Order: sequence, then C-alpha cells, then structure tokens
Amino acid sequence: MSTAAKQKAKAAGIRLDDDLDDGPSEPVAPRTAPGQLIGLQGRVHSQQAEIDKLKKALEQRAPGKIPLSKLHEVPGRRRRLAPAEYAELKANLATYPLAQPITVRERPDGDYDIIAGHNRASAYRELGRTEIDGIVLDIDASMVEYAAFFSNLLSPTLSDFEKFWGFKSLQDSTGITKEELAKAAGISDSHVGRIMKFDLLPDECKELLSTRPERLGSNAAEQMAKAVSEGRQEKVKSAIERLISDDSFTQAQAVAATRPARPSQNAHQPLVVKRGARKICQISARNGVIGVAFSGNEAGETEQWAERIHAFIEAELNKH
Repeated sequence: MSTAAKQKAKAAGIRLDDDLDDGPSEPVAPRTAPGQLIGLQGRVHSQQAEIDKLKKALEQRAPGKIPLSKLHEVPGRRRRLAPAEYAELKANLATYPLAQPITVRERPDGDYDIIAGHNRASAYRELGRTEIDGIVLDIDASMVEYAAFFSNLLSPTLSDFEKFWGFKSLQDSTGITKEELAKAAGISDSHVGRIMKFDLLPDECKELLSTRPERLGSNAAEQMAKAVSEGRQEKVKSAIERLISDDSFTQAQAVAATRPARPSQNAHQPLVVKRGARKICQISARNGVIGVAFSGNEAGETEQWAERIHAFIEAELNKH
C-alpha cells in the first residue's frame, strides 16, 4: 500500500463529531424535511446552495430525550480524545447540563446511529445516566458525514488538523472551491487557506499527525510548509516525528528546528595587514558588512582611508 493510501486509511479514523460542553447551545426549531438535505454531491455549480440547506437543517433541529440503550456507534466515526480531554469532558457533564445535544439518525429497527456525540454518550453511560438529549436528523445516508462535520466544525476543542481533514474530504467529494468552503463554514478565506497548508506537508508527516492531531496548529503548519517549499523537507519530518513522540517538545521548538542553519561565526577569519611586525589594520566580513579597524598612527587617518577604499571600489566596478 502506498504512503498516500496508508495516510488516507489512518486519517479515516479522525472524525469531527465531539466537543466539550462548555458553552450554551443555539436556539433550535423543528427539523426540516428530508428533501432539503439531498443532492450535495455531483453538481459543483450548486454546492453552496446544497451546503446551505444542510446547515439550515442542523440549525432547525429539535432535541428530545433518547435512551442510551438505543444508541449505536458506527465504527470509525468516533473522534479520538486524549485521556485528559475525555476526563475533562466527563467532569464537565457530571457537573453541568448537556449544552449541546448529540445528533443521531434513526435505524430501520427503531434504534439510532450516532452522527455526532459519541464521547458525550459514552461519558453519560459511565456516569450512570439512562438517557441523553439528542436530535434526530432525517437525512439521506450520503449526507451523514457532512452533518457530523458541520455539527462541530468550529468547536473550540476541534484541532486544526481535524478541520483540515474535514475540509479536504468535502473538497475531494464535492469539488467545492476554497472560497465556497470558507463561506459555507462561516470563516475567512485566509483562515481556510492557512488550515489547508497542512496539505503541503509530506505524506509521512500527515500520517503521524493523524495519530495526534492536537500537537500541531495551523500557524506552525504554515511555517513548516514554507520550510518544505524551501527544500528543508527532512528537517520538517524530523521535527514532526519528535513533536508526536515527545510531549516536552513544543510547537515553537519544532518550527525553530526547521529553520535554515546559521552560518558558522568562524567561517571567515579576519584579514590582517602588516608592515614588517607592525599591524596596520584588520579586515573582517560578516552578513554583508566589511569592517576595517586601523591601529597605531593610521587610526587617526580613517577618513582618508575611507576615501581611498571608496575610490578603489568605484574603480573595480568601472572595470565591469
């Protein structure tokens, strides 16, 4: 299997379906008809209209109590949380009411498949609850992943890399442009552009980041993408490998590790001009600057030497 194929398979485990319940939910209204949600793929010219329909459906959802015993997880759809993140979510739900209902789709047997909210439902089970606030979306099967994505696109706990995979999935599936994507998501073109810089990283780096997407933000990814474009791909790979394996290694340190190597300060030894044993001057060169330091009697004639050096440079330039 190629690196790109492996990366795609591993990245499929990243799902955009959960966030911490630390803010109020938006007012909700009755759900829309199923027809409002069908037909996103296949017609590039109408992508924006179809996405608007999907977002409207998510905004017009009506929550209700759903028995936890009737909820089913779809393999691969649950978003992976770090142990500390899951513990924080569980502690939040133990203390405060559920701020954001989960979203589900009804099954033929009357139970429900979870679209968004796997970790919330899991935490409720561990807390001994028997039901949870949920919203039943009447949508076509082809729209489920889009519903999960837009349900939590701007969650404060959703990493930039996970947003990147969601954006890329929508682009690959629908042909939507970056500008249309920004409008649909309700964020600026520049923000989407920065998030999409992850795509310029080597495939091996994206494969690593799919295992710990929270470790690299879009600002750092943008700087690393620039390093790749300037030929420092191996440095970027090494930095991301260490970032994933070493929790003490920060994003700032990772970015610094991809910068060009500084020239050695000993690369240019100063030149010394002597007459016999007597030192006349020392000439040094560094970062485009030539310095001439005179000694003895010549130190009092620096202006005259400056004029002579100027005349010498002019004469050399005129030769060419």
